[in-house]
Amino acid sequence: MAGKTDMNKDISKVLVSEEQLRARVAEMGAQLSEDYDGKNVILVCILKGAVHFFSDLSRHMTCHMEMDFMSISSYGNGRKTSGIVRIAKDMDADITGRHVLIVEDIMDSGLTLNYLTKILLERKPASLKIACLLDKPSRRECDITPDYCGFVIPNEFVLGYGLDYDGYYRNLPYVGVYKTEE
Repeated sequence: MAGKTDMNKDISKVLVSEEQLRARVAEMGAQLSEDYDGKNVILVCILKGAVHFFSDLSRHMTCHMEMDFMSISSYGNGRKTSGIVRIAKDMDADITGRHVLIVEDIMDSGLTLNYLTKILLERKPASLKIACLLDKPSRRECDITPDYCGFVIPNEFVLGYGLDYDGYYRNLPYVGVYKTEE
């Protein structure tokens, strides 16, 4: 058994607090409920990072919805994009003629979501939109922007609320900046 650790000591600053997350996710849920009123939307959670956001967001939505999951990544085990995109788990639902909302934790380079939207558009949905918690436009490497965004953030390596470093820190209740070695 590992010794007691305090993950908070690895965070240099809190970028988005628990309270800010709760408030903004509730606002996004209300907006999505309005925008998808009368439509049966499929929310697609991009695993693993978007799980907390997806779960909280869906509980704030009052419209009819289905849930599905995909695991797609352009990251290795490091802190930079590999540029190689792969699907580890595809969604189960047929989205032909359906309204689809991709729920993602962060959009930075845009490579992953650019690739994913091309694949999903080939499946002929009625509509395809992206809701991401965090947007880092300064890192964009392709022409893509989220349709719904929680917070625009600077180019810093962030953790918590689903975001990880080598699989750790996802359970932090806020979004913080990772403390780098000086």
